[in-house]
Amino acid sequence: MGSEAETQRTLYPYVTGSSVVAIKYKDGILMAADMGGSYGSTLRYKSIERLKPIGKHSLLGASGEISDFQEILRYLDELILNDNMWDDGNSLGPKEVHNYLTSVMYNRRNKFNPLWNSLVLGGVKNGQKYLGTVNMIGVNYEDNHIATGLGNHLARPILREEWNENLTFEDGVKLLEKCMRVLLYRDRSAVNKIQISKITEEGATLFPPFSLKTHWEFSAFRNPTAGAEGSW
Repeated sequence: MGSEAETQRTLYPYVTGSSVVAIKYKDGILMAADMGGSYGSTLRYKSIERLKPIGKHSLLGASGEISDFQEILRYLDELILNDNMWDDGNSLGPKEVHNYLTSVMYNRRNKFNPLWNSLVLGGVKNGQKYLGTVNMIGVNYEDNHIATGLGNHLARPILREEWNENLTFEDGVKLLEKCMRVLLYRDRSAVNKIQISKITEEGATLFPPFSLKTHWEFSAFRNPTAGAEGSW
């Protein structure tokens, strides 16, 4: 019995979170995600926080399996605690945390026991803004704006058109709200309960959840199959 349990692997995720969207702005990093948790195709949970501060300089967002995200947070708690125990006046910055997460994800992938998440890691240290991502097989990169899940297809085109490095906090929030509204319209796993967070040189701030203003009276929403061949 023991040997069989040791060889079990997660073959597919159970409770999952949808897209995370993050951008650099004038003073730091802004990140947004909804608070839905889908059990298969059922929106089972409506208050799951997927944005978490990590140490003094970093902010983490996650798509994918919620229990695996909780495991990653446990790893990071141990990492930050061990770093603090040195008490040498230095602390891990976002680049170091991103490199650590890349190693963890790639290591688990090589064991054929991946953590089923796409992670976004942003932060500010010594005036330097950092934004990177890593997925469940260890593919990672840095960019000025990042989106996971369906947001990589629907939000990134908006960000490529409208993002600039001198965005104010207010303009950055408006841009994230626009991206999240498009995802709400088009992603069946999205819910209208959004959380936005920021991180600057002073630290991370998680804002209270809120609902987006929406408009569902577009003709394509009223009759989505109009003109489609074979439709009723």
